[in-house]
Amino acid sequence: MFFHQDASFKHISIHHVGNKANDEFYILSESPLDLSGDEVLPDLLMQYFMKPFGKLTEVYRFYHPNEELELNEVYYFSKQYFSGEIDFHTYSQQVTKHLYEVSDHPKIKSGEVYVVALKDVQMEGEEHNAVGIFKSENKEAYLKVYPQQGGFQLNYEQEAININKLDKGVVIINTEEEEGYKVLVIDQTNQSEAVYWKDNFLQLRTRNDAYQQTGNLLKVYKKFVDEKLDEVFELETADKIELLNRSMNYFKSKETFDNAEFEEEVIGNPQAISLFKDFKENFEEEYDMPFQANFDIAAPAVKKMASSYKSVIKLDKNFHIYVHGKREYLEKGYDEEKGLNYYKLYYENES
Repeated sequence: MFFHQDASFKHISIHHVGNKANDEFYILSESPLDLSGDEVLPDLLMQYFMKPFGKLTEVYRFYHPNEELELNEVYYFSKQYFSGEIDFHTYSQQVTKHLYEVSDHPKIKSGEVYVVALKDVQMEGEEHNAVGIFKSENKEAYLKVYPQQGGFQLNYEQEAININKLDKGVVIINTEEEEGYKVLVIDQTNQSEAVYWKDNFLQLRTRNDAYQQTGNLLKVYKKFVDEKLDEVFELETADKIELLNRSMNYFKSKETFDNAEFEEEVIGNPQAISLFKDFKENFEEEYDMPFQANFDIAAPAVKKMASSYKSVIKLDKNFHIYVHGKREYLEKGYDEEKGLNYYKLYYENES
């Protein structure tokens, strides 16, 4: 988990990036911003920059398609800054110019770039220095009301920034340098051209640790049950729910994942096991995310995925049947006289 409550700014520099495809330019400030005499603004900026990262669980790493980390520009400049080879303001200028170079889609919005040096951020129980790069693209109009001569006066700010809406941001934690650092990223823009932030500017891929192994295995298995099994087996909704419940119960009751054990206890059917192996291998190849045969189960990842493992059968708009186990106590049939399908439930006690 990431905590910023005890963190503080060491430096902050602000620049502007235009859209290269639209023949706009970038503007670099000559020096960092001095906030030493302001008691309010640093707290507001900390809220604006850091608050959106508080609930993030996915951790990324820098990479390069050629497997040469030094070719990743943001990684390279960050490494130079953390090692003291370049000063902070030079670092902020270099990453801003790189952002400009990748802003080559005509729909990418221009905006201010804020680069900050942070100290005492807490990542997964340890304190580190970090850098943050943030971009504001969307401006809003704000009304300002203030008292004047026994009444009130009204004014407005046309091109203002909402500090509760960070458009894009990345926090680079100064740890595990040789593996590509620990990186957290925010991108609130939904348009297809917005992928430039994570894919082109930062070049990130998910860290393949216990959390990712747990979450990805659960995602792949759910997709396998929902989509692939129907191509070979005729499964009722209750059968799918039973398979999903068994997998969720496995991850909730075990401390470590064992692939052979999972296949035997959860899937069971040899043909289905073979299909799942192929399905999983396709995921590994497509996303370059290999699964380990054994890994520690991360409880937070299980908790996150549990909400998507729905165990409900929806019948028209009249009934919902929640299935948490005992698939054999649920029967499905068809009433020819009424011309309707039905479910028959068996139980011992009513509460």
